[in-house]
Amino acid sequence: MIDFRCCSALALACCALAGAAPQDAEPAKLAKPEIIVGPVSVYTFSPPESFVKVNADDVSLAQILGDLGPDAIEWYQHVQTLSNPWFEGRVPGSEGIEHAANYIQFWMEQRGLEPAFENASDRGATAWRQKFELPGGQPKELAVGLKFDGADVAKGEVATLKCSASGDVTAPLAFCGYGIADGKDGYSNFAEGEDLAGRIVIVFRAEPLREDGKSAWGEDGRFTPASSLRKKLDALAERNAAGIIVVEPPNYAGKKSDLAALPIGQLGGARAMPCVVLDAEIAGSMLSAADPEHRSLAAFRALADSADAKTIRFPETATATLTTSMDDGKLLTENIGGILRGKGTLADEWIVIGAHYDHVGYGNYGADAENRGEVHPGADDNASGTAGMLLLTKQLSEAYEAMGDDANLRSILFLAFSAEEVGLNGSRAFIKSPSIPADKLDFMLNLDMIGRLRSNELEVGGVGSAEGFMEKLRPFFEASALTIRADPSGRGPSDHANFYGAGIPVLFFFTGVHESYHKPGDKGYTVTPQGAKKVLDLAGKIAMWRAIETDRLVFESATNSDGTTRGQDRGYAAVRLGVQPGMTEDGTVGVKVEGVSEGTSAADAGIKEGDVLLSWNGDELASSGVMMEKLRAAKVGDKVEIRLVRDGHEETVTVTLKAGKPRA
Repeated sequence: MIDFRCCSALALACCALAGAAPQDAEPAKLAKPEIIVGPVSVYTFSPPESFVKVNADDVSLAQILGDLGPDAIEWYQHVQTLSNPWFEGRVPGSEGIEHAANYIQFWMEQRGLEPAFENASDRGATAWRQKFELPGGQPKELAVGLKFDGADVAKGEVATLKCSASGDVTAPLAFCGYGIADGKDGYSNFAEGEDLAGRIVIVFRAEPLREDGKSAWGEDGRFTPASSLRKKLDALAERNAAGIIVVEPPNYAGKKSDLAALPIGQLGGARAMPCVVLDAEIAGSMLSAADPEHRSLAAFRALADSADAKTIRFPETATATLTTSMDDGKLLTENIGGILRGKGTLADEWIVIGAHYDHVGYGNYGADAENRGEVHPGADDNASGTAGMLLLTKQLSEAYEAMGDDANLRSILFLAFSAEEVGLNGSRAFIKSPSIPADKLDFMLNLDMIGRLRSNELEVGGVGSAEGFMEKLRPFFEASALTIRADPSGRGPSDHANFYGAGIPVLFFFTGVHESYHKPGDKGYTVTPQGAKKVLDLAGKIAMWRAIETDRLVFESATNSDGTTRGQDRGYAAVRLGVQPGMTEDGTVGVKVEGVSEGTSAADAGIKEGDVLLSWNGDELASSGVMMEKLRAAKVGDKVEIRLVRDGHEETVTVTLKAGKPRA
């Protein structure tokens, strides 16, 4: 038997995974390895295809996979399974992602791993799972009803706002125009000391209109911040309205957004009364019946458009019953974790190997609008990384067993993250509540989109996240037969970024974007098992090196405070906003501004630290990833309306986008 204690850690890592003793103290090197050190944009890294075309009639897939070996076959099978449409694109909250979680847990159990969360408060079968609430979860309407003068309003004509309380209110009606407390030139729909207690209020969306249905207050008919639905709800809540019914005014020519679909954060959070949207024709009939003068909806709009528009209280006999039932809006999802227990003096130190297993479902976010409603299988993103993580549970478990009981090996935590696609939420939840001591964590290896290796080019991010890391990694890179794009930064739009932000060295493996990224075409047949085998061979050998090496890695930041690599711009987009994005508190939407760089587009527009950016030209900014998508689609000189919250108040700023300039 080979005495592994006589081997160097570098050679030992290679031989333990290969199942053979090293022949030399150092691994063999390629004649001309290519290692390119410098910033890499994950949004544009897309190596060219380099495959040889063959006659499909003459090719045996079984022989190809057989020649690649059992590990490539297993990896390929995992990808095919996880990207099956039955998993519904693995979106958080779906049955499909629960099936995927069960699949991952099954294989962790098969490998003999220990559950990672057995000491959590929810024990037993959930010991493999770390549950967390997904920020931005939206309340759902369970039931809604509206009666006027004892008769039911037609179903389908009324819908609940996501900020609505559950309730059953019977009260007389009032009409509050546009629900504006302090408008242009002293305009107000409320008298001083107005109290709407005991009244269900009908209110128009928008603000006073011109004849053509556009704003009478904004330049060129554009709507001003006074039209904010959130502000209307605030004004009515402050005046104790018992219920709120929002109606579109006649001939309204503004944006036809679905108010019932607006996220709760954009509406100012949960309200204390039922809040609904009602069809204009039904609302007009109600108002005409309640009004002693029987005026039309158009006549009520004319009153609201006038300078003397005040609240109208209808007779006590003109009563409505508003009934709403909402769920709590909490969306729970889970990380799945398993432990390969270490040995000897290093057993209490840790390595994390992670991959996110969620994707974008039916494309309702993070995907092209034209593809919404179609299942997005997510084979490369990120069934490929999840499959790689599962394969490494097998390879490393076998390597650990081969090392014998007297070996010294770090423990490895294998983690499958959920909710990466909506803001790296799974990894953030783990960093907030880790199941292992953070001060004992040597490094984190993240596998995200490793299924489409082309031209033998692999991006490895984070090579500057520990002191001397790049030079320690160089022999592995040279022996890999791959062209390595070695990015010093440990930041980026994937789960390793949260570990890096917590001061933990990281590596990020990525084979590049392609034409199927976040599209329905990201199917299992498009991945390349021969490429994944090369990528995972490198990942496994690095993991074994860190498992054996007695000296801990020492964290070193390779990035500036705004996420750019020291000395260079990362080039994610042609334009730069100039904010350092952060995370909002759980349960809220938007992008929190942690800092603003001087002389940038954001600074010029008056955006400040602490602001929360809600929308970009009317489109919700659900995460910093969505904001980056907007920036990549923009060009220098574009004017963007950004709606934000500052000190509890909502406002809109206009940002003129500047070019992203390289740093000296």
